[in-house]
This record gives sequence, C-alpha cells and structure tokens, in this order.
Amino acid sequence: MNTAGHPEATARRGLELTPFRGLRYDPDRVGSLAAVTSPPYDVVVRPDGLLHLESADPHNIVRLILPQAATPAARNEQAAKTLRRWLSEGVLTADPEPCLYVYEQRDGDGMLQRGVIGALRVSEPSDGLVLPHEDVMPHVVADRADLMRATSANLEPLLLTYRGNGSATETTGVIERTVEQQPLLATTTEDGFSHRLWSITDPADLARVQSDLTRHQALIADGHHRWATYRRLRAEHTSPSPWDYGLVLLVDTARYPLRVRAIHRLLHDLPVPDALAALDGLFRVRRLEVPLAEALETLADAACAGNAFLLAGDGAFHLLDEPDPALLDRTVPADRPAAWRTLDATVLHATLLAHIWHIPEDDPARIAYIHDTAATVDKAERDGGTAVLMHPVREEVVRDLARLGVTMPRKSTSFGPKPASGLVLRTLDL
Repeated sequence: MNTAGHPEATARRGLELTPFRGLRYDPDRVGSLAAVTSPPYDVVVRPDGLLHLESADPHNIVRLILPQAATPAARNEQAAKTLRRWLSEGVLTADPEPCLYVYEQRDGDGMLQRGVIGALRVSEPSDGLVLPHEDVMPHVVADRADLMRATSANLEPLLLTYRGNGSATETTGVIERTVEQQPLLATTTEDGFSHRLWSITDPADLARVQSDLTRHQALIADGHHRWATYRRLRAEHTSPSPWDYGLVLLVDTARYPLRVRAIHRLLHDLPVPDALAALDGLFRVRRLEVPLAEALETLADAACAGNAFLLAGDGAFHLLDEPDPALLDRTVPADRPAAWRTLDATVLHATLLAHIWHIPEDDPARIAYIHDTAATVDKAERDGGTAVLMHPVREEVVRDLARLGVTMPRKSTSFGPKPASGLVLRTLDL
C-alpha cells in the first residue's frame, strides 16, 4: 500500500507492535476474574475504592498497581514481593508463546470497543509516532517509574488510539476474524462491562497487524504518565533491551469510537463560599438548586457558548460562565493556538487555579483529579472542599492539538472505556 498523502503517513518506521508472553491469572486460583481486576491505578478513588477492591479478592491487581505500606520504597518492595509470590504459587502464569492479544469491551448501552494489546516500541514526541495531548506531573512519573523498576513489569496497558479508514483494514480484519473464535477469558465486571480476550499467534496474522500499524501514528488516550515512565526507563537502559517497549492497547477509533469524558478537580482546602468570593465579578455565577444530572445539562449548554464550570460542595451547584475577557487576556498565555487558549482546562488552570485561587496544579495536598462526577461532589461535601466539574472536550480537538505538538493542561480528558487492569500483564524478565 502506498501511504503517500495519507494523513498519518510518516517517513519514520511507524508504530512497531511486538508480541510478548502475557502474564494472566489462573482462573482456578482466584475467586473470579472479575474480582481480581481493577480500573487503571489513577481512576481508583482512594481510600474507598481501594479498600473495596482489596476486599474483593486477596489477589486483586490493586495490590500490585497501588501497593499499601508506610513509605514509597516499602510499597514498591511489597508489590515486587507480591508479584514474585503470585508467580511462584501459579496465581499468575505466562502464556506459552509470544502473541498479540485482541481485547473486547461491551456495555449494556451499545458501546463496543475492540483493539490489540502488545508491546509497543517506545518513541519520543519529536518522532511524531505516539502523540501526547496532556502534560504530566513529575512526581507521578517518578512514582510509576519506581514501581516498574521494582517489579520489572508493565502491570497495566495504556490506551492509545489511531485513525484507520473506517473499513476492514488489515488489523481490523484480523480482529474481527479472531473474535469468532473461543476467547482465552471472558468476564463481566461490576460496572456492567463485559471483557473478552483472545491471542493472535498465527505468523501471517501477526505480520498483517504489524505491517498495517507501521502506516499510522497513535494518540495517547489514557496513560500519559505511564508513557512518560516508559520513556524514562528506556533511557536508563542500554538498547536493545526489553525496556525499549511498553504495554499498550491500540484502538482504531474510526472503527470503534471511544467516549470522551471530563476529569474533575477536587480542591481540598477551599470551601465553596471562599471560592465564590474570590471570583468577585470576574465570572458570571448562577446558583442551581437542581439534581446533578440537570446541573450537568446546564453546564453542557453553557459550554457551547464559551468557558463554563460547575462548582459544588455546599449542597448546591454554582455555574461559572462568561469570564471577563480582560481577565483572560491577562492570565491565559498568548503564545499558543486559539484552540488551546479557549479550552476550559486552560482557563481553569491559568486563570482560576493560578491567578484567582492560587492553587498549584501539581500539589496533591491541595488538589485531586477524579474521573467520577458523583464521587467528586460527594468528597467535596464530605470534606468541606470545592468540586470543579468540567465539560468534556471533543476527540477531534484533542487530536488536532496533538498533531500541532501542543499539549493540553494536565488531566484534561478521560477517554474510555479504559482497559481493565489485571487481564494481561507484561514482565520484562521473560
């Protein structure tokens, strides 16, 4: 196939996805596959969600991805010991031969996502192969790097997307033939999603997938911190090395569109009355005495016209919109494209957090990033803080900015459904 003129053609070697021997739970050694899975580490709402998952099964994957101990070093050592013990006891076993994996998720609302899990060659943003769209927090990258070094493993796949032509490409054809076969595993998690996993071992099918993916570039949909961690760890080792690759799920969103949701902010030490008082006429503020669902609809309508946010935490919702244009001119950097300057996340971080509320975006003692809307509101009301609820960004905006090399503010988007952690792991020792 001649890729000249293709929007994702690249003079470089393209995406290089490699088979590996996945580690998977032995279903005879655990209560159920659903009971040992977890959302990705940064989606688990701690401590409630963590405790719930830990109690679901003594072998739940959170004991590896979110180990609990008194110090960071002790946590990482505990995860490493737990992984070694589960391998020695046969709780986790390696598949007999290297393969790629087809992964499918379905829910009751008609969502169907299919993609390929493999070990992707790690590249730099300047290579134009794997495009980040968000900045990362250095302390999170350092934390994930310490955990990966200790365990010598990729414990959960990142979610990457690419855009095929919407028809049965080589990869899609292999996927759709593979799902007609008996899966390696099938389970339904408590969120209502069903998960199925198959292996691709046929050399011809592997070659088709690998050749097809060299024609594309990928967007990081979920896992910026883990991709930055892969890059850091690759730089620490002499190539060639297993650290040249990292575990990913690749989804063709022309064939299987994702949902894009917002990631909300919880401001720990800022009560709602103080947050509102600091605005002092700089935004229009309207109090909404309505249920959460209706408040989010009002937010969506306001976001169509400009920047808009919902504040919560005092038993009501407060819609912020129509910011003072002079305020935005003073606080939003002017050296970026208009599509970046007008993002809600840009205005939140540059104007509200930095200029009005004086809250550092990377201080976990002051701010938390939470995916679940209701959980954000509940925690704000329980703790006396302020929840800032966001409206999601369209995927096209995210991809267009990424192609320009412009990163969005941290935790701007939540693509989903995210791959469940615990279905397949990659150890770098095999």
